[in-house]
Amino acid sequence: MQVYLTLQPPTLQSELLDSNYQYREFLPSKGLEPYVACYWTVDSYASDNNKLHRIIPDGCVDIIFDLRALSLSKGAIVAGLMTTFETINLTTNYSLFGIRFFSDKVRQFLRYPVSELTGYNVFLEDIWGREAELIVDEVQSANGVSEMMERVELKLLKVLLNNETQSDQLLQSSMHYMIASQGMISIRNLAEKLSYSERNVRRTFQKELGVSPKELLGIIRFQCLLQELNKGTLSHFTDIAVKYGYYDQPHFIHNFKRFYGLTPNQVFN
Repeated sequence: MQVYLTLQPPTLQSELLDSNYQYREFLPSKGLEPYVACYWTVDSYASDNNKLHRIIPDGCVDIIFDLRALSLSKGAIVAGLMTTFETINLTTNYSLFGIRFFSDKVRQFLRYPVSELTGYNVFLEDIWGREAELIVDEVQSANGVSEMMERVELKLLKVLLNNETQSDQLLQSSMHYMIASQGMISIRNLAEKLSYSERNVRRTFQKELGVSPKELLGIIRFQCLLQELNKGTLSHFTDIAVKYGYYDQPHFIHNFKRFYGLTPNQVFN
């Protein structure tokens, strides 16, 4: 399957990073590559110049550990699939460690469909029970990011080994074609490739992810064009708009702003 890469604003706008605001990403082990896009950290220290941490839709679901949380039961949340951008004003000190899961595979770890989480944040304790406190304690007590990752991966591999919940095969096959097309396949063509009706495809996405296949195609297309802009292979926004099927530049800019909250010129100076 083609690798699906995701980008978040701190990677694209590295000029925003400084000694008081750091964002880093780390790759998973080979055994978890099909399930985990990356691990990430945010470390922010309150200063006179408050930072704005921006999060954009990437088609993924995250477990986020608050390394400063005083309560183990409230020390981790699950952030469901996003369909629009969010911003956090970093007015206090933050230390976060996150696991970014591919949305079509995360059910094998959460035991619930993503549709029950889409657009919401819930405490990991509400999903894993007592096990959530144990892993929060292990992450918070780890000596550095490498040890956090080791402890988390042991837990995830154990969950996979004991897992009895399988991801929906129609959803996974759909994601394969969506990513291969860079989000530029019609629902009709997708259904034809899958040998299912359009109605069945739409029903599966609503049941499993809580979004329509059209919505997720838009997110994948957006992430793919961000990769292209970040690499600089196409320097003109008009070229990007044409390649990714936008009928004109205003349409492209409107769509970009919807997902990012900024115009392309504000991101890519």
